[in-house]
Amino acid sequence: MLPVSHPLREELHNEVHARPHEHLSGPLALTHFALLTPAREVDPQAVRDHLCALLRGRHLPLPAEGDSHLGVDLGGVHLRWEQHTEFQTYTFRRTLPASPTAFDTSATALVPHEWLARMPGQWLVGLHMLVLPAEQCPDALIDGALDASALSGSHLMDGEARVYTDFRLHADGLARMVVATSPDISQAHLGRAVQRLLEVETYRMMALLGLPAAREVSATLADAEPDLARIASRIRSADRHSEPELLHELTQLAGNVESLYASTHARFSASAAYFELVQRRIDELREQRLQGLPTIGEFMDRRLAPAMQTCTWAARRQQQLSERISRTSNLLRTRVEIEQQQNSQDLLDTMNRRQKVQIMLQSAVEGLSVAAITYYGAGLVGYMAKGLKEAGVPILPDAAIAVSIPVIALAVWRGIRRLHRVAHRAAGEREGSL
Repeated sequence: MLPVSHPLREELHNEVHARPHEHLSGPLALTHFALLTPAREVDPQAVRDHLCALLRGRHLPLPAEGDSHLGVDLGGVHLRWEQHTEFQTYTFRRTLPASPTAFDTSATALVPHEWLARMPGQWLVGLHMLVLPAEQCPDALIDGALDASALSGSHLMDGEARVYTDFRLHADGLARMVVATSPDISQAHLGRAVQRLLEVETYRMMALLGLPAAREVSATLADAEPDLARIASRIRSADRHSEPELLHELTQLAGNVESLYASTHARFSASAAYFELVQRRIDELREQRLQGLPTIGEFMDRRLAPAMQTCTWAARRQQQLSERISRTSNLLRTRVEIEQQQNSQDLLDTMNRRQKVQIMLQSAVEGLSVAAITYYGAGLVGYMAKGLKEAGVPILPDAAIAVSIPVIALAVWRGIRRLHRVAHRAAGEREGSL
């Protein structure tokens, strides 16, 4: 008996075999497309339905639900389809005659043009590639097919092949690349080399999607940074009446910067990841210099790397501005809180003074109360003494009143003091319970 499997065990195990390279041999013509298909803009089911429409028209089996790549012979042309996180690729290839003439024969010639025109998504990458034996790839073919002023090239895979490209879009809107192979290259090595070259072109364009966002961020930050400096300068001389306005402006600025950060952070992160993939694929090609030509790696270092540095710097600059706004906001809030605490302290001092005055008034009132109660009490004692005297009791009313005054005053005073103690004890118990 085996233990209970994780529901994703087989899927994760087979992930290392996803999108394997194919075994190829020249001469070949390839046409490679990459289209942006983010799930929030393009229905993934529409992508799959479009692919299935082509397969149904050729009476071919459909991909299983959840498949992310497919290789199928359409009859005279082979299709390799791959679904990635935010884009999909279509690579068409066909075998060429023994003596091809530059890029006159397209790998998509046998694919319905209406189907190509309706591919879901936004077309981003388009590349024609010729894979030819070295003896069928004269210099005249390369000079006629590519722009000599922008030509890049190198030996690949320890000299098993050569690659030439100008990284330009030609009249049909697609870039071009020529791969000349030596007789010693195996089909597996050629398949890996072609796949890596296609991935370099695809990931290069995907990485560059962050450049427009970097330019937008730079333009926005060029206005936001002086605004922050102006607000920080005003904080130094601001009084408490202008602080709420400054805090409002600072909050608005922080909201704008955070909104921009939220809308571009994912794009900058993706560009950095794609650029890393480009560098890895170039390293795997094991380039060696061709006389008089820059290598693909050198071209990327000179042209792509600065664009990626722009994206990196824009992301860092955005993060730094957000942190500066946060520090300035905390400084202003701290200043407001200190002033509020000072105002609260002044209010408490005023309340304490008022309370002392109230206590003094209350003491005076209590003194008058003792005198008043004593006066009325002594009056009652006088009336009682006079009544007793009329009844024949030998008593002097005036003497009785005189004796009763201190007794009544002391009793009233002690009663008020006891009432104070009871009230203070009850207040202390209430504070302790809170």
